[in-house]
Amino acid sequence: MTDHTHRTSYTDRTDQLVLNAFVYPEGHHEAAWRHPATTPERLLDPEYFVDIAGTAERGRLDAIFFADSPAVTGNVELRPGAGFEPLTLLSAIAARTEHIGLVATASTTYNDPYTLARAFASLDLISGGRAGWNIVTTVADVASANFGLTGHPSAEERYARATEFVEAVVALWDSFEEDALLVDPVAGRWADPSRVHPADYRGRYVSTQGPLNVPRSLQGHPVLVQAGSSNAGRALGGRFAEAIFTAHQRLEDAVDFAADIRARAVAAGRSEKDVKILPGLSPFIAATQKEAKELEAGFTELINPAFNLPTLNGLFDLDFTEDDLDTVIPLSAVRATGQTLDNNHSRSQVVAGIIERERPTVRQLLGRLAGARGHRVFTGTPVQVADTIEDWFRAGAADGFNIMPPYYPGGLEVFVDEVVPILQERGLFRTEYPGTTLRSSYGLDVPENRWTVQRAGKAGRVPA
Repeated sequence: MTDHTHRTSYTDRTDQLVLNAFVYPEGHHEAAWRHPATTPERLLDPEYFVDIAGTAERGRLDAIFFADSPAVTGNVELRPGAGFEPLTLLSAIAARTEHIGLVATASTTYNDPYTLARAFASLDLISGGRAGWNIVTTVADVASANFGLTGHPSAEERYARATEFVEAVVALWDSFEEDALLVDPVAGRWADPSRVHPADYRGRYVSTQGPLNVPRSLQGHPVLVQAGSSNAGRALGGRFAEAIFTAHQRLEDAVDFAADIRARAVAAGRSEKDVKILPGLSPFIAATQKEAKELEAGFTELINPAFNLPTLNGLFDLDFTEDDLDTVIPLSAVRATGQTLDNNHSRSQVVAGIIERERPTVRQLLGRLAGARGHRVFTGTPVQVADTIEDWFRAGAADGFNIMPPYYPGGLEVFVDEVVPILQERGLFRTEYPGTTLRSSYGLDVPENRWTVQRAGKAGRVPA
């Protein structure tokens, strides 16, 4: 049940929006790669992504974000399903940009803390403090065989490991105190060994000795992002996350989710302001409502039901075929899974809500899923898009948004050129970057190094 104790009135909030560009190479609509507005032949061209990052930076957006999975998922015959490892790609982008944040997904189930801590800390140094880690436990069970495992761990085990994993990574990121590096060739001293510490982390699932062999960056360490909305995901996010990526169709659901996360953060000894809540928004934008609807329809016409049908069947243990596209999905099939009764499976919960409220046919629901995989799709003019962003922001449902253009690169370009100026005119979004790090863009404090805190005898975060 949502705890509303810490709900705040946001009507007159004076802070500004956080806006990320969620980069799905061809676009977030399932059929985007087939649309003439996209260039699928460039999806393995690094310059394509440098250009996208440049557009985001031109719009003064906070960050670009890349999702990732350690496996081929979906039907590669029907949609592009292979590409760059995001940390490698973001390192290339870092060299060609100055301010845009660089957020990548990495799994706590199929990595080890030392390697991941080193990779993200390196990106953070390379970029001058612009890195962020989107923490996931990996839903796709096909990943297990890629790592020599006989099966995918349960959700309970994955989240228990994730908690330890994050603790270990943060401990490693604290290895070097800010004043550890002396770089004194005259005295012959590179570093002060009393300011370099082992993590010495021992858990049930992960262990690491340290110290990490990468010093801290200008922003202390990468921003911790989390993208799970299940009960276990909320617990993890409330404890650790500095930004939460989430999916909501309705304002009231988003308000309840945000209140719950903020309450969990406070219960964990943090402030509500320590976490930015960022729902996904996939906007079809045109000069008029009619033109925006026509734009969306052009993508809908290209949907291949065979692509998302296995996903829908898997969510609720159904067995629909392409012969059942005009069948109304029975509520009994959804309720039998319990998805409407709890939030143990966040994406199923969102889809179950659509089914209960709208009673769609299989074809209609596949069309909804094709738009942004359960994230909110909005179709309208630049002013209308700006209005819905402002409404959610002022209602306390969001601190900003993960913008999920249905097609790239044009979908991001029109958002930057047509919507961002409106938000700037309303005083809701910056006209210049406030600093050079991702934390400065998000309005987050630099985390204190636990060893510096201990040395000073201050109250604060202590070694895990």
